[in-house]
Amino acid sequence: MKSLLTALREHDDAASYLAWPGDFDLDRGDHVEEVHLASGAALEGFAGDGAGGTYFFCGEGGEERPVLYADSEGGAALVAIGLPELLRLLLVAPWWRDCRTFTAEESRDLAAEYEEDMPDLMARRDRAAAALGLALPADEDALARLREVALGAGEDFVLVFTPEDEPYAPLISA
Repeated sequence: MKSLLTALREHDDAASYLAWPGDFDLDRGDHVEEVHLASGAALEGFAGDGAGGTYFFCGEGGEERPVLYADSEGGAALVAIGLPELLRLLLVAPWWRDCRTFTAEESRDLAAEYEEDMPDLMARRDRAAAALGLALPADEDALARLREVALGAGEDFVLVFTPEDEPYAPLISA
């Protein structure tokens, strides 16, 4: 089975959608500062966003590893268990960083703002999902899963700013 990272690099539609509006770039895997997981588990940056944030695989293994997101302002959260879950989130709710309540209504409002600038947003999303072979959940389900992962398993994935041995602040809280 082909890796999703490889598939993403091979499909321009998928890579384009994930680059924007997903703000997910496979060429930005280096974080802006030295960090580590408090648990001592491995941490591998593999993608980033335009504002200096980084997506990290946590622990050993492949694309099934938990994915932690750290912004450039000292905040971090576990956002998915595995790359497929992360890509589904980015495909259906690329505005996840702007969510505060994680409700369907909030997501619809944010989607409407994006669709004002990109009327073909949903068609582009559907083409990207098809290219990657991903079935898409409803946006409220993807956001509920994000919250569940961040508040549940996320407690075991504390990112630490290494030079000062200070933990990052949680991006998602109860």
